[in-house]
Amino acid sequence: MAAWSERLAGVRGVLLDISGVLYDGGEGGGAAIAGSVEAVARLKRSRLKVRFCTNESQKSRVDLVGLLRRLGFDVSEGEVTAPAPAACLILKQRGLRPHLLVHDDAGEGFSYRNMNKAFQVLMELENPVLFSLGKGRYYKETSGLMLDVGPYMKALEYACGIKAEVVGKPSPEFFKSALQEMGVEAHEAVMIGDDIVGDVGGAQRYGMRALQVRTGKFSPQRRASRRAQMSQQTKIDPLQGGLCGAADILMLSAKPRAPLPSALWEDVWKKMSRRSFFSRPFRLKLRGLNTGSKRSYK
Repeated sequence: MAAWSERLAGVRGVLLDISGVLYDGGEGGGAAIAGSVEAVARLKRSRLKVRFCTNESQKSRVDLVGLLRRLGFDVSEGEVTAPAPAACLILKQRGLRPHLLVHDDAGEGFSYRNMNKAFQVLMELENPVLFSLGKGRYYKETSGLMLDVGPYMKALEYACGIKAEVVGKPSPEFFKSALQEMGVEAHEAVMIGDDIVGDVGGAQRYGMRALQVRTGKFSPQRRASRRAQMSQQTKIDPLQGGLCGAADILMLSAKPRAPLPSALWEDVWKKMSRRSFFSRPFRLKLRGLNTGSKRSYK
């Protein structure tokens, strides 16, 4: 397998998932994942561009950013790409007036009564349109795994015989929007998330590179099961640990190469002048330095 420096060569921007990468939600707002606050700070101090890309649909961006700040993260509302604002823009562009199956407590609001009402609204429309803010199967909170919006979306698709329009990961348009805000091309960006389908698979299909952290909802057993169901084109980079480990790799890969000090160049040439390339071969080793040349001397 190629070295990290080769696999991440040319990366200029980083998209970070939030839930399962920065923090696990739960009672009292949840808790930051170990090392994630420091990792975000290090990435933002680096030469890399950083943006947050989430499918969070139970909180507004204002509330989400407020929570992250209370947990210690340096993040602003303008740095977050979320599905709700994107969906609002689509509704305005198409002149649609939606029946909303969400409210301040969207998790508890997905009751049979509300789902059935949404089903009835869709069935009464001549040309029904169903938008889903993401299509994840589940996510992780401090109390355990929780059903995500995907199962509810699939239920309405099946009952109504329609196909939902996904606004959020893994939609290509969603990744496109995040990259445009960051000002980098797909081949110059890497997505870091805990979801092998929405984060890793979606990003790679859009032409990005992707890393899956071993935090959030990650588990070796579930990863193996989901990997078997996915396209063989999805390449999973094995990453030990969480965002802290990913930050270490990215910082090393993005580190500019240091030029060889002039004093050391003089020492090199003195040593070379005292030896004959034809009578006695020798190997020049420069440990930890880069000469800027691919030529090797023997």
